[in-house]
Amino acid sequence: MSGPLAGQRALVTAGASGIGRAIARRFAEAGARIFVCDIDAKALAAFLAELPGAHGILADVADPGQVDRLFAAVETEFGGLDILVNNAGIAGPTRKVEDIAPEDWDRCVAINLNGMFYCTRKAVPLLKAAGGGSIVNLSSVAGRLGYPLRTPYAASKWAVVGFTKSLAMELGPDGIRVNCIQPGLVAGPRIDGVIQAKADAFDIDVDEMKERLLKTVSLRRMVTADDIAEMALFVCARAGASITGQALSVCGDHQVLQ
Repeated sequence: MSGPLAGQRALVTAGASGIGRAIARRFAEAGARIFVCDIDAKALAAFLAELPGAHGILADVADPGQVDRLFAAVETEFGGLDILVNNAGIAGPTRKVEDIAPEDWDRCVAINLNGMFYCTRKAVPLLKAAGGGSIVNLSSVAGRLGYPLRTPYAASKWAVVGFTKSLAMELGPDGIRVNCIQPGLVAGPRIDGVIQAKADAFDIDVDEMKERLLKTVSLRRMVTADDIAEMALFVCARAGASITGQALSVCGDHQVLQ
């Protein structure tokens, strides 16, 4: 297959739905061979059915043992790797810091940050063996702005930026580029849940909460999963060959989070 990613072997975590699904599909259109993991068996089966030639298994990236199994499957199927997209993440709790249970904090950090480390440490030897490659980490606009009532999420997404920049410096001599994408309000079920939770926290109507959030975006609209996929493709393709160590916002110019 021809395209800007022709022949490239790509792994997308949490790739069966949402942003991960959009990235995996866009990469496939660009000629890449696709492997995904997900924790949702139904979503994974549906994704593999609609994208012939793609591969995938169930895996929770917060579990190092499951990540080891994931990468064993990738090596068996592809014999190596050229692109890693660390997309897996959860919204975490929407509460005042004194009301957040330690286990809810730990789970958010375990998936959003620890899982990224577990996957990266397994991917890097494969990328080095391939002669270089690209890592894309999903941060968030919450990784550059304060986000009251969402401290576990914001803390993990700020950490992703530091992880990305440090990796870019470390892996650049090996020809491995590392960037992170910072989506803003991405239309879909996850942001709908976040808006509902924040509306409940502020004791206001959900439509009012949505309008309040959109007023903080210069374009006054949400972005889409496809917008994020296009940026991921750009930094992984030849067009982005000199881009590394960057936190790239795709957010409609989000100024402040409430």
